[in-house]
This record gives sequence, C-alpha cells and structure tokens, in this order.
Amino acid sequence: MKKHFVKFLPVFLSIILCFEAGCAGHLGNSQTQQAFTEYTDQVFRSEVSANTLNMHYTLAHPEKYGISQYKVTYGTISQKSEEENAVILENWKKKLKSFKKKELTVSQQMTYDIMIDYIENELESLGTDAYDEILRPSTGFQSQLPVLLAEYTFYDEQDIQDYLKLIACTPDFFRQIIEAEKKKSEKGLFMADFAVDDIVRQCNNFTQDPQNNYLLSTFDSRIDKMQENLSTEKTEAYKTQNRQLVLGQLIPAYQVMAQEIGALKGNGKNSGGLCGLPGGKEYYQYLVRDVTGSDLTVKEMQKQTKIKRDQDLKDLTKLAAKNSDISEKCSNYQLPTEDPELILEDLQEKMKEDFPKAPDVGYTVKSVHPSLEEYTAPAFYLTPPIDDISQNCIYINQSKGDEKMKLYTTIAHEGFPGHLYQNVMERSNGLSPVRSLFGSSGYSEGWATYVEMQSFYYADVDAKVAAYLQKNQSALLSLYATADMGIHYDGWTLKDAVDFFGGFQITDKQVIKQIYQLIIEEPAHYLKYYIGYLEFLNLKNYAMKKYGDDFSNYKFHGALMKMGPAPFSILKKYLPKYWNVE
Repeated sequence: MKKHFVKFLPVFLSIILCFEAGCAGHLGNSQTQQAFTEYTDQVFRSEVSANTLNMHYTLAHPEKYGISQYKVTYGTISQKSEEENAVILENWKKKLKSFKKKELTVSQQMTYDIMIDYIENELESLGTDAYDEILRPSTGFQSQLPVLLAEYTFYDEQDIQDYLKLIACTPDFFRQIIEAEKKKSEKGLFMADFAVDDIVRQCNNFTQDPQNNYLLSTFDSRIDKMQENLSTEKTEAYKTQNRQLVLGQLIPAYQVMAQEIGALKGNGKNSGGLCGLPGGKEYYQYLVRDVTGSDLTVKEMQKQTKIKRDQDLKDLTKLAAKNSDISEKCSNYQLPTEDPELILEDLQEKMKEDFPKAPDVGYTVKSVHPSLEEYTAPAFYLTPPIDDISQNCIYINQSKGDEKMKLYTTIAHEGFPGHLYQNVMERSNGLSPVRSLFGSSGYSEGWATYVEMQSFYYADVDAKVAAYLQKNQSALLSLYATADMGIHYDGWTLKDAVDFFGGFQITDKQVIKQIYQLIIEEPAHYLKYYIGYLEFLNLKNYAMKKYGDDFSNYKFHGALMKMGPAPFSILKKYLPKYWNVE
C-alpha cells in the first residue's frame, strides 16, 4: 500500500486560466513545446502550492521550482457550485486544446492525454461532492495525518516553521470537515453507525496518552539532527512550541472530531453499499474509474474477475491433484530470513533479469506506532519528493503478524520491485513535474500487486509451493474485489456476503462482517489492487501478442517505467512509442 494524500477538487483551475502560455496556432514545434512546458509547469506550481502537506511530500526544495511565496495550509474543502466547477473545467480543457498536439513531443502528448482524460472524468462527476468521504479508517485524512506529520522531513528551518504552522491549522481544517459531515447528514448521506464508531475509536486511540504522543518524540529527534544549523536556544524553542501545539491544538482537534462525529451517530440513512443512496450507484461507477484508471465497466470488471478467479482455482486444483502433500509443504516451508532489509536485498538480486536496474537510493524500514496499528495496513510506503529520491521509508505493522512468504511478498509490494522501485524509476526518467499530480492509485497499487505475484517465484522455496501460494493469494484478492462490486454496485446485504464467501469455504461470520463493513467504509479500495493487477496482465498480454519474439519482461517493465503512471488505455496507446527506447 502506497500512502496517498487526500484529493481535493483542484483549486488551481481558476488561477491558471489567466496564464497565457503563448500557444498560438502558428508557433513552430519548438515554440509549441516550450509553451506547453511553461503552461504545465504553471499548473504544477499552482496546484502543488495549494496544499502545504502535499507540496512538502512532492518537493524537497520548492524554491527550485519557482515556489517561494505560499500560504501554509491543508487546502480547503471546495464550496464551489456545480456550475462554477463545470465552467472551470471546460475552460481548462479549452486552454489545453489550444495547443497543436502533433507539434508536441511524445512525452508531452502523453501528458496532454492524461490531463484531458482527468478533466473529462471530473466533468462526468460534477454534483457528486457530497458522496466523497474524507473520513475513512485506512485512507481518510484523519488516519493519514499522524504518519505524514511524523515523517515530515526537515530539510531546512523553513520546513520546521511550515510544519508548526500546519499543526496550528489543524483545528480549523477539522472544523471544515465536521461542517461538511453535518451537511452530508442533512442530505441523508452521512456514514453508517459502525463507521462512526471506527472514526471515533481511531481519534481516541491517537489522543489517549497526550504526554507520550509520538509526534512529540519524533519532532525532537528530527530537530536534534538539525543542531548543526540551529542554535541550542532555537532548538529548545522549537521543541517547546511543538509540544504546546501538539497538546494545545492537534490533540484537542482530534478530541473535538471524535465528539462532533460521535454526536452525528444515528443520522446515517444507509448501512449498505453506495447503491443504497440516491445516485450512489452512478457515483460508484465514477469512483471506480477514478480509482482504478480502467475504462472497463463495472460489469466487465466483474466478468474478468470471475474468469481470473476460476482459472486460479482450476490451477490450484491441478497442483493439489498432482502433489498430494502440497498443503503440508505450504505449511512447513522455511525462508532464509525474515529480516525486512535482507529481504529487500534478496529481491533486488532476484529481479535483475526481469526489471531494469534502479538508481542507488537509501531506504529505511520502520514499525507503525502502536496507536495506529488497528487501522493501518500490514505495510505501506511513503513516496519521496520528486526532486529527492535518495531516501525512502517502508512501514511494517507488527500487529498484523506477517511472516514467511506473506512478509516476503509484502516487502516486494512496498519495496522492490513494488512501490519504492516504481517511484524511483519514474522520477529518474525525467517526467514532467505536472505528471506527479495525476497518478492513478489503480496504476500504483495494480503495479505493486502485479509484482507481488511475481515475487512468490523469487522466494527460496519449492516452485510448486510458490505457485500454490501465489494462485491462492490471487484468488483471495478476487473475492474482495467481487465483494466490493457486489456491495456497492449490486446492493449485497451482509447475508449475501456471507453466502458468497461461504461458497469458498470462508465461513466465520464475524470475519465476514468485518470485511463487509470495511468495504462499505472504503468503496473501491480493493479494486485499485485487483483491477489494477488485471489491467497490467491485460497490457502484458497485449504486448506479448504485438511483439512476439521481441517481447521480454525486461523490455515490458522498462517501457512502463519510462511512461509513468497513467490510465491503462493511455498506457496501451503509448506503449509502442516507448518499447525500444533506452
């Protein structure tokens, strides 16, 4: 799981319309290309500086990108009307269309297509803001914020000052969230009671021991590393200021959030999937496309998911029939190490034949703080700034108890050849900065799931054991994906979910209830993994048929890393232009 930031309707659209890039139709190729670069760079600066937290995780040194003056803020929750947003998007689209696409470089043409695709998708979603949920147990703002603050790197003193201002901004931004939730409640679109309980419990977990909150110790540790550039007096002053802000602003903001959201409990009109809300099914269709980056309809996704699951189950049956002791072998195998850093070294060695070498970068493996374990994934990777890929961080959730093959493949998903590899490769290939604004979680999580499946065969176990465990994992993920679509698109009840999972020998009703509720709280969450994975398999099959003997995993993966994140239809369109590019 790659750690993502909360997505807001871009506030920069109304700003960039006034920027004239000099893209008149009579310009020559080089002039058009330069004008397009200037325009997209302006888009990038306007958008990235609108949210200081996002900016810091995108740029280590914003001043090098012409960003020196900015307001420290988390951004705002859009209050624009549907008509205003439509005008903004249509004008932005018109501005892009004023460039002669054929005069742009291949990379710029791809950027152009990605931006147009984004605008058209957003135009289709107008009027659905009320369905968005900023408070979610795993991907919500309140769950992401503590880790993002704890890992907020101090490159210089300005970063320290920005960090402290962000903490001071938290009560006001949380108030905006609470007001938005109250409006959802008035419209009958508020979350279910069990979701309220999860959010309240999560906030309370974060605030239960204020004097020992880890945002105090992590700040002190980061400040101490800055002592060469700060006087002792400044160091102590910043530590004191941080303590005052965490105890006096941040923790009270979480306490107020818990109280206010808890007070709204009982106002949720729907305890099932999105299709149980007026217009919810249509919103889910938009959300699925946005999250997965796939042009497939939900029904087509359901069909492909079933076909792949049936094949995986057929392969599992064959393996069991030919190897009567396969179950015992899958329970009793051993791996040489369960040290995450040694696993990362092993994976880098094993992947050499299938993947181009990544730049040498540093990385650390950390444990999730106990107060966040309950609502945090088994592991996640924090993306580095686009202008500093030297340091990378993978978090392991010790409470999940992953071991042996599960730990090995999780490390592959987060590290090499997963998220860490993908990010450092793309950012070393010279992609335009604006591309960092339009990444698809279906691409990133689909890629990480795709290479996770490959990593089973890198582990030092019997090939049949690797195949059995990999097929089983693929089939299991397909069940979650089918349940996601069943609940949110087809209106499955809890009984429907119990019946579905029971057909695959998963019969613990309490576990199924937990899965059911999590899927309701995090719609389309599992699809970014599984549908993204299927789309990479689709793309690979396309490349194998197109290139025949010239196909290799190495070339396929290399072309993908050069193209960078994009909707899958755009990746397929541009793959031939990147196939043999060194």
